[in-house]
Amino acid sequence: MAHRLTVVAVTLVIWLVVVGLFLAVTGGVLSKSGDGAAGGGYFGPRVAIVELEGVILDVDDLIKDLKSYRDNPQVRAVVIRINSPGGVVAPSQELHDALVRLRQGGKPVVASLGSVAASGGYYVAVAADRIYANPGTLTGSIGGIMRMANVEQLMKKVGVDYVVVKAGAFKDVGNPGRPMTPEERRVLQALLDDVHGQFIGAVAEGRKLDRAQVTQFADGRIFSGTQAKALQMIDELGGLEDAVNGAAQLAGIRVPPKVIPPKRRISIFDLLRSQLGIARVTLTPTLPMFKTPLYLMD
Repeated sequence: MAHRLTVVAVTLVIWLVVVGLFLAVTGGVLSKSGDGAAGGGYFGPRVAIVELEGVILDVDDLIKDLKSYRDNPQVRAVVIRINSPGGVVAPSQELHDALVRLRQGGKPVVASLGSVAASGGYYVAVAADRIYANPGTLTGSIGGIMRMANVEQLMKKVGVDYVVVKAGAFKDVGNPGRPMTPEERRVLQALLDDVHGQFIGAVAEGRKLDRAQVTQFADGRIFSGTQAKALQMIDELGGLEDAVNGAAQLAGIRVPPKVIPPKRRISIFDLLRSQLGIARVTLTPTLPMFKTPLYLMD
């Protein structure tokens, strides 16, 4: 009996040591941030960082991350790091609304603008409680744009006859095989004006500015971080570490806070490229050359 109790005791001690080492190592990994901020320990309130990189096309994974942080009691605030020239309208609006829902759930949101956070990137940022940008960050570009090619003359030179059969007067609007009619241009301009108005409304609401005030600088221009601060487009000049500390202050936790770093999603193709030294090849779906969706980017 004594031998059995000794075995149980030794097993329990070993188990506790293993669990302790696991918590110590895992806590150290989770507490590291991408900008040098760190906090020790496995438990306790944290600031989570998410990243918006590149052209905004598909934000499903990012929205899932935001929802998980909204439901995670350890996460007291979220910082979204934005390096994006913009993208398609609807995904930009979906991400904007996801940040609003996060704030409504009681989690402060801070936007940290990197090299570029323009057009759709800025649309996302205005959903935050506070916006930080570097003095040289490029931001703004509040507007909408469509680009469509007219290759009618080129097709005639190579002997290609572009034939369209349609039901609906505007079904082939943007047809590259013929010039755009004045009525088609009017329809598309009305569409862009509507989206532009939505953009202005989001900025006015998010930044708590009069709509007329936003309209004065919502003409597609880009601004530096310094210029944007003067226009009240952002709150503070600073980098990611400043944004993380600002988020901690809003959440009422210690500064610097413990941090959950951005999730890195690496595909098998990325691993193969890394091992073989192959240049990056775009493997995600690309936009058709002529039938492009509506953009919030230049």
